[in-house]
Amino acid sequence: MNDRHVVVGVDGSLVAVQALDQAAEEAVRRSTALRIVYAVADRDEAGPVLVSAAARVEERHPGLPVETRAVEDGAVRALARESADAVLTVVGTRGFGSVSGLLAGSVSWRLTAHTHGPLMVVRGDHPCDEGREVLLGLESDADEAAVAYAFQEAARRGVRLRVLHASTHRHTTPELPSLVAATSPGQERQARIDRAEEAVPRFSIARLREEYPQAEVDSRTVRTDPAHALLAGTREAGVVVIGMCRRGGRLGPPLGPVAHVLLRDSHCPLVLVPQTG
Repeated sequence: MNDRHVVVGVDGSLVAVQALDQAAEEAVRRSTALRIVYAVADRDEAGPVLVSAAARVEERHPGLPVETRAVEDGAVRALARESADAVLTVVGTRGFGSVSGLLAGSVSWRLTAHTHGPLMVVRGDHPCDEGREVLLGLESDADEAAVAYAFQEAARRGVRLRVLHASTHRHTTPELPSLVAATSPGQERQARIDRAEEAVPRFSIARLREEYPQAEVDSRTVRTDPAHALLAGTREAGVVVIGMCRRGGRLGPPLGPVAHVLLRDSHCPLVLVPQTG
């Protein structure tokens, strides 16, 4: 098989079929091969599911190189290993409602702590993502890998890239209007913070604007709840991209509130890109 490939996990469920279809499209976009993985206790059980999955892909995308692989292991461990030499790992996710404990028990949630590269979690309610923009949630300069992925994804799809930068400063309740016209030290300090925060997306995307001069980029800073601002943006997006910080010393996947909300409620597929360095 081609060293460059997209990996997708299947198990015969409807959500796995949705992930399979998305993964095949991602492989076509990248001109790479597709590897279909089924992690089971008994390899014989995997045979019919893998044959059916391969046939579905070959019917929809004739000529796309496809490999099937049955692995006697848990799904999280198997896909984490497969992600080491994949350009993208794709999994489906079931609905979780508002119960975070159910989310924490899912393969997609647990895999976020172990994947070696970009992880796409297929969910949402769009029947088709063609022509829809790429949405990037940007927190800081540490999200450089996510920024690069989002630019590349927008170029692959030939669509606009919309960047929402989360303001990290907590704004306090405004003071009552003053009779003094001069700006207070507190207002000056706030203005400096605002200017610094708004500069983050400009600095983060400047180099890639030069690399992708044809890219249409719309960038703004969000001063409301970033998780729900991004969630609202997923209604119009074909895919949403965010950086994923690996923090040691914590139980469970190292995900913050933004990733948690998007994993549970996003209206389009979500790509989590591990931070580098």
